Amino acid sequence: MAALNADQACAALVLEDAVTNLSSPRLRNAGLARQLALAIALASGTAVLAVPGFADAAHAQKRKKEEKADPAKPVYSKEFVEAYQPVSTAVEAEGTDVSGLKPQLTALVPLAVSPDEQIAAGGLLFNAGIKSKDNALQFQGVEMMLASGKIKPEEAGRFNLVAFQVATSLNQYEKARNYLQKAIDLNYAAEGVTTSDLQMNMAELYFSEDRNVEGLKYLSDAIAQRKAQGQPVDQKWYRRGVSVAYTNEIVPQVYDFATAWVIDNPQPENWRDAVNLTRNLNDFDGPVMLDLLRLGKKVGTLKDKNDYIFYIEAADARRLPMEVKNLIEEARANGTIPRGSDTYVDEQMGVASGRIAGDRAELPALERDANAGNAQLRTVIAAGDAFLSYGEYAKAVNFYEKSLGMAGVDRNLALTRLGIAQIGAGDAAAARESLAQVDGVRAPVAKLWSAYAAQQGGMAAAAPAATSI
Repeated sequence: MAALNADQACAALVLEDAVTNLSSPRLRNAGLARQLALAIALASGTAVLAVPGFADAAHAQKRKKEEKADPAKPVYSKEFVEAYQPVSTAVEAEGTDVSGLKPQLTALVPLAVSPDEQIAAGGLLFNAGIKSKDNALQFQGVEMMLASGKIKPEEAGRFNLVAFQVATSLNQYEKARNYLQKAIDLNYAAEGVTTSDLQMNMAELYFSEDRNVEGLKYLSDAIAQRKAQGQPVDQKWYRRGVSVAYTNEIVPQVYDFATAWVIDNPQPENWRDAVNLTRNLNDFDGPVMLDLLRLGKKVGTLKDKNDYIFYIEAADARRLPMEVKNLIEEARANGTIPRGSDTYVDEQMGVASGRIAGDRAELPALERDANAGNAQLRTVIAAGDAFLSYGEYAKAVNFYEKSLGMAGVDRNLALTRLGIAQIGAGDAAAARESLAQVDGVRAPVAKLWSAYAAQQGGMAAAAPAATSI
């Protein structure tokens, strides 16, 4: 049997493309989900992923002698060599119908006993699978190569990534996860691909199986890990988490992702998404909606006419006239509700404007009554609401704190508005402590206000806000 030269001996895996796109196997709602696509170069400068080659067949006839002389020499049996060579030649030949060679390829597998035989056979199977577009054959080949233990350490990450990709194409998600995790553990990276990208794909594997809670947990843990390491978190991680949780109405995770998202990326469009998804997932009553829309006004998410009208209705010009007047003036100034364009808004402006003077005149008496030792809970809360509305935050803080020690108090309402007043007073840390205690239907609103407090943080301490709600 003639010896093979180095070029002939190399079991090269010829890929159809040098670049492979990885994405979630199942597309989600296109309006919300942004599937991650990875451009992975599987070879440097060529379309070939090479594996350790099939050595000189003559070595097989002198195996025992060669093993004694040099244990590192490749080990092949005569039976393997005789089976391998003709099918390898056929696979490499131009114009071969590789799919017709599957019986010979399958027969080669049980003959591949030594690690050298396994990697050579695996390479041939993978190559044949590429040429015949047979993903199952590709997967069998790459698994054999990895199992051989002959992959160079510096190539292990890349081979595991290939195994992940092919397993995903076959919907073998558990195996795909295992191979992807190995690539992550090996810190695999290449041009256009980072370990962070691979972690995103791990989450996508869970999402593709509708194991959304597990996927969100993985993504959340990965975010926490990056933060603990002092590394930045790509905004698309938050966006994807919000998208999956929102689409599938998974709570409280949707609020956790939205909160973390706007803390790290407080752009107006992100805040608008966070506020709107909270509105859309809940049927809030007036007082809760009021506190959510107060935040919306702070972060600039009130854009539509209905946003302002909902706020006007929740605030009620008879109870909080200054707040309603300021709101309508803003809507008129930015052109959302031009003067005279809406009868209801014009009527509410009239009510609010007519109430402000008398409302202000009543504040001293309300403050006195609420501070009295025998003050009723209703009076104390009313005082907190009035002073919050007029931007007198220190007084509002005092009354909400007092209410928390009174029988029958709605703790979640009082704690939410205490947190809002503390933000206004410039004490973001105290606000976050208060808001963290809120549960029930108000919890999503409190989480967003807490994110706003975290965003303001030092700024609020240096220059406390003095404007009214």
